[in-house]
Amino acid sequence: MFNVVLIMLDSLRRDHVGAYGNTWIKTPNIDQLASEGVRFINAYPEALPTIPVRRAMHTGMRTFPCRNYKAAKGDVVLIPGWQPIPEDKITLAEIFRHKGYVTGLFASTHHMFKPSMNFHRGYTCWEFIRGQEADHFKRPLEGDVTNLDNLPCEEMYGIVGHSLPYCLANVKDWREESDWFAPRTFGAAAKWLEENSDDSFFLAIDEFDPHEPWNPPLRYLEQYLDVDSYNGRRIIPTVGGPNSFKQGELEYVLASYAGEVTHCDHYVGVLFDKIKSLGHWDNTVIALVSDHGHNIMDHGVMHKIPDHMYRELMDLVYIIKSPEKDYFGVECDAYVAHHDIPVTLMEMAGIVPPEGLDGRNVWKWVTGDAPQTRDYATCIFYPWLWTRDSQYVYMTDNEKKMEKLYDLEADPFEKYDISNEHSDICKRLRQRIWNEAGGDPPIYDVIRQGHEWYEYPDIHDPRGTFSESLKRQRDERVKK
Repeated sequence: MFNVVLIMLDSLRRDHVGAYGNTWIKTPNIDQLASEGVRFINAYPEALPTIPVRRAMHTGMRTFPCRNYKAAKGDVVLIPGWQPIPEDKITLAEIFRHKGYVTGLFASTHHMFKPSMNFHRGYTCWEFIRGQEADHFKRPLEGDVTNLDNLPCEEMYGIVGHSLPYCLANVKDWREESDWFAPRTFGAAAKWLEENSDDSFFLAIDEFDPHEPWNPPLRYLEQYLDVDSYNGRRIIPTVGGPNSFKQGELEYVLASYAGEVTHCDHYVGVLFDKIKSLGHWDNTVIALVSDHGHNIMDHGVMHKIPDHMYRELMDLVYIIKSPEKDYFGVECDAYVAHHDIPVTLMEMAGIVPPEGLDGRNVWKWVTGDAPQTRDYATCIFYPWLWTRDSQYVYMTDNEKKMEKLYDLEADPFEKYDISNEHSDICKRLRQRIWNEAGGDPPIYDVIRQGHEWYEYPDIHDPRGTFSESLKRQRDERVKK
């Protein structure tokens, strides 16, 4: 039996990885994996954001189009599809464990461990690395978060992103690079391998970086920014949507994200070195994927916005290395998504998947053992829906009030909306989405604007940090 390693890096943009063509950001370890495996160039999420992606990745079932939504108890992220793994769905880890594998999960993605979520089902061992983003690990800061005294050490030059009262409180004890999340997550996974690799293993690593807030250790930031000549803000709170930056600050933001990417890549390499030193590199299937990319003012907004499902958000990193050495440095143009991962990894390991899964074995599309079955992708980031094929990207809201259309041949960076000039194409692509959804997509009554779903701890808590607009909506609903 082949061993299996599945690595998820949250918010890793495809265009920030060398193997996908980037020439200025250093990702040597991910590039190495791609050089020994297959790089998928039409990989897109089927539902967004964080938790809908992982539901699909752990079960092999699509979340799209987010029917039967019920907000999970113990969570306040009000996004249809943001739900626990259902009790009646078997997980990837449960199947591997049933087949005799020792299974391990190491994750700093705090949303997976909220009450009711169930993402650690099936793991022989699992470890939750605390403190990312708005993880309620420590009491949030009060007062001016931009005060440089909030930075815990010289290694942290600054920080950019939302949820800073939580994040800065969570990292206040950091003193050196080993305190950062990536070295702790990948370090714990490497130690687990040392102790368990005598048996066949399935190892899942879910590192929330390079998700915002961005605060790479100084040595990574300095690869992309001359900090001695930078005069802008070092602590920059951001919001989901348009943001204003002073001269040089956007460059600092971009450098901070790039530094996070290189920082994560370094610790991916630490894990790879451990696999090799234990003698398992040539008998281990390795998949490395992102859940989505990230908007960094490419289309005028920061962070994940449902009506901004552009390439910077939608293009996935999706790389698979097989122990079979016939497919080194191969590029595959099949349309693939996260719900394909369970079937693919199981069959590559010699396990027969359960019947009824939505995903397909994409490795057979690489080898030619099966014909490719898709010529487009669809996705939902409630309330917007999206589709892409070789010529067009189309997106619309679930009530068909707004829509956008882009011709990828003439406009590969999706700058010019041509929906007004091509209503016939919009109608055809909208019908494609509706057909795939099995009829009209669901419409739910949820309280959410922009990126506010990450910004408050409890919408019914009078001490909450949520916005005035949400307070008004809450109060109006209570009156009804």
